This record gives sequence, C-alpha cells and structure tokens, in this order.
Amino acid sequence: MNENENLVPKRRFKEFINTGTWEQRKLEDLGSFKNGMNFDKSAMGHGHPFINLQNIFGKTVVDDKDLGLAVSSEKQRNEYNLLKGDILFIRSSVKPEGVGEAALVPKNFENTTFSGFIIRFRPHITIDDEFKRVIFATKTVRNQIMALATSSANTNINQISLGKIIIELPELSEQSKIGNLFKQLDNAIALHQRKLDKAKELKSAYLSEMFPAEGERKPKRRFAGFTDDWEQRKLGEESIIVAGGDVDKTKVLKSGKYPVLANALTNDGIFGYYEDDYRIEAPAVTVTGRGDVGYAKARKTNFTPVVRLLAVKSEHDVDFLEVAINNHKTIVESTGVPQLTAPQLSNYNIYFPSFEEERKIGAFFKHLDDNIVLHQHQLEKLQNIKQAYLNKMLI
Repeated sequence: MNENENLVPKRRFKEFINTGTWEQRKLEDLGSFKNGMNFDKSAMGHGHPFINLQNIFGKTVVDDKDLGLAVSSEKQRNEYNLLKGDILFIRSSVKPEGVGEAALVPKNFENTTFSGFIIRFRPHITIDDEFKRVIFATKTVRNQIMALATSSANTNINQISLGKIIIELPELSEQSKIGNLFKQLDNAIALHQRKLDKAKELKSAYLSEMFPAEGERKPKRRFAGFTDDWEQRKLGEESIIVAGGDVDKTKVLKSGKYPVLANALTNDGIFGYYEDDYRIEAPAVTVTGRGDVGYAKARKTNFTPVVRLLAVKSEHDVDFLEVAINNHKTIVESTGVPQLTAPQLSNYNIYFPSFEEERKIGAFFKHLDDNIVLHQHQLEKLQNIKQAYLNKMLI
C-alpha cells in the first residue's frame, strides 16, 4: 500500500475526490503555545475577565457566559490576550480525561486573560475555525494527548508534548466544507438535546404537582372532575410481587413471542425471547433489584423475569403504577451491593386515587415518556451519524 493512501479519508465531498492527499503536520510547526496566568487569591473576584477551566471543560467552544474576574495589568492583558481562532487546551486536570481538552476561541475577547491551568495555541497559518474545533476533539488527537500526558496528583500536559501532536490537514476549502458539515450536525444535536432536557423538566414539574406531597392526600394539580382524597397503601397489600429466576438458556431466542427480561435498562431490559412460554401474564410492572435499583417499567406483553428483576401484578393501571413506583424514594436497606428485594418493595407506601383518575394520570405520563423517548432516539441517531462521518471524513 502506498504510504500516501493513509492520508486520504474514506469519504470526501465529490469536488475533492481527486485533489490529492492531506498534509501531516505537527502542532509545533503550525503555531505557538503560551501558558496562562497564575493569579493570587487576592486578585480573584474583581478586575478584568479571565477564562478558567469551567469555560472549557466538556466544551468545544469557549463558553463566555460566566467568566471569572481577576486583576491584571494592561501589559498582561496584551501578553495573555485571546484572539478569534485561538485554541485553549486544559493543561492540568484532576480527571485524567479532562487533560488536553480543547476549545475554540470564537471571537476576540477584549481585555481578557486565561488561567495558568490552560495553554493557548495560536496558529501561524490559516486553518478553518470549525475544522479546528472538530479535529482537536477526535479520538486520534485525544489518544495522542493521553499518551503524552503525565500523572501526579493531577494529569498534566505541557507545551512541548502538545507540540508533538500530529494532525492531518486538507486544503483550506475542504477544511471549510468539513467544518461546516459538523457545525450543522452539532447545532442539530444541541437543538434535540435542549428539547430532550425541556421534556424531562416538564415531566419533573408535573410529577411534583400531580402526586400528593408528603403528608398530603390530594395533589396540587388534577384532571377536571376529580376531588376525592387519595389513599395511602402498602404496595404489597395491593399487588403480588414475584422475584425473577433462572432462565433456560437453551430456549432463549434472538426473536420470538414472549420477551425474557433482565435486570437492565438497556434495550428495554430484553435478554431474549421464548417462543411459547412465559412466567408473568401482562399487564404488569417490572422493577429492577440491582444496578439502577428501583426502576419501574410497565409491561403489556407476557414475559419472563430473570434473577434480580421483580414483577408486580395488581388490578391498578400499569402506566400509573410505573410512575408511582418511580416517583417513590427508593430505600435500600441491604449492606454491600445495593439491591431491592420483594419484601422491601412490598413496604413501599403508595398513594392511590380512583381507578379512573389512575388511568388518566397513567396515560398522561405515558405520553410524556413517549415524547422523551422520541427525542432520545432522534438525539442518538444524530450522534451516530456524526460519529460515522468522523470515522470516514477525517484521518
């Protein structure tokens, strides 16, 4: 294989397919580095703006919404200035994965300096800003950084090590196309993340108002026509609770009629399927006994629970019961590995309204949960698309 073939991405915009290979360069050949300022405690909290770790950590663009303040001279503000297109690297981090995280400076920051825990990289050649934002967050660059980092109380990286980082650069026009594509993807991901967060916040707000507060017998918010007090009862008095058991693995299929449900949240807890057998007749509710302890899920298909998964059978509406159990404060009395047993779940004190009100509340929260799941799926789809493009469009 020709060595240059490794410098051509698997996927390119059609206008660049025959434009040749990308160029491999070390950061030390592309620009200069500078460590940030170390401030005395007496200088903090007043003065001029400065960039600190929280403005970078977990971000690809410097967040300037909540800048700190520190006293600095005019000379220092000129020496430690921040210009559009600079890249800020985290020099030292308590969390190993935080070291070397990079964020783009999106504009000129007037009279602003940056922390001594940060290293500024200022390119001496023109590199597209959005391309920079993407390239420094790739696994290829992150792996290099982690290999060059050193550990003591914190995980650290210095200018010399950052200078050894190798990146691959196409021509500026191709950089721009790639950067713009990922900007659009990231904007779409951010939009769906906001929608997901808003949907979760909405559900949380309704939970606080549509179930009685401690010591109360009526919720603050109700559907029209319902005024009666709710009644508190132990879950074990209102249902039959069954602990899951071992499964016959010789009968478990990848697809089938009746799901075999594990004590897990991924893939809806589905371990496999039985073709012609089940243990619990739907409708019922499953509750996790280990791991994410106390997570309830309404089940509307006959199923078989495995070890550490609890099944709740009752005459109550399963969608309501799912919400009521999840809204209950989980109390784990066992020592060692946290777990929830059938007797412990039986002692849950649950407030119950009339069945008709249960049904309305259950349907209402199911709609909210379906909306949350929809946004989660859309978000995951976009994240997968982005990752696929990262794997194929960058070297």
